[in-house]
Amino acid sequence: MAGIKNVFERIEVKYLLDELQYQALMKKLEPIAAIDSYGETSILNIYFDTPDYKLIEKSLEKPVYKEKLRLRTYGIPEDDTNAFIEIKKKYKGVVYKRRITMSYAEAVDYLTKGARPPKENQISKEIDYFLKYYEGLKPAMAISYDRIAMAGIYDPDLRITFDTNIRWRTNDLTLKKGNVGKDILLPGQHLMELKIAGAMTPQLARILDELNIRQTSFSKYGRGYLDLMQTNRGQFAAKDKETQAGKSSRILSFPRAV
Repeated sequence: MAGIKNVFERIEVKYLLDELQYQALMKKLEPIAAIDSYGETSILNIYFDTPDYKLIEKSLEKPVYKEKLRLRTYGIPEDDTNAFIEIKKKYKGVVYKRRITMSYAEAVDYLTKGARPPKENQISKEIDYFLKYYEGLKPAMAISYDRIAMAGIYDPDLRITFDTNIRWRTNDLTLKKGNVGKDILLPGQHLMELKIAGAMTPQLARILDELNIRQTSFSKYGRGYLDLMQTNRGQFAAKDKETQAGKSSRILSFPRAV
């Protein structure tokens, strides 16, 4: 599709802001960046993984190289809404993203039913290989959030995004459900991502330092996965406790020998 960029190579740096830092930063950014033409957008993703979550578990080990596969739409899709299938790779701190576009219905059929994409190219071949290489790859988790995106006024390579209402779920893995699920961030928190081609400008570095905004490590899918594992452990512990209580009750109810 004309006008849509499908290949990205950049450095992505993440920061977790509270509400006061966010408001102060937005004021200081006014001379150098502006909200882009999309304004605020709901971004909906389905991450694909193996049944034993091999991809995200490897990613959380912070290896030199890692990769992910996801299906994305901007806003709640209909069957004919434009969707993106993306391979996102990270090597030595540099993010490489390659994606293809098609309708949402076509993307779902391609990723889950073995259908062929409407157009084949080098990137679709890479996705084909990804699907074959990771055995049993399937929809694993929906990650959704509301995003405000800004672009540099004088620096076309500068892009800053702010994400709120970041949520995850493992049930109803269709993007037609919208931004629903369990919250990842605390109330008032904003996840900022700074996307740059090279080094950060001294002006921007000074602004972040003045507001005591520090770089952090943050994976949305990683946070959702860890929350899922913690939830599962809690459920298993509660079930085990209930089982043990049931056993004790049965023992106590045995008739005494006379």
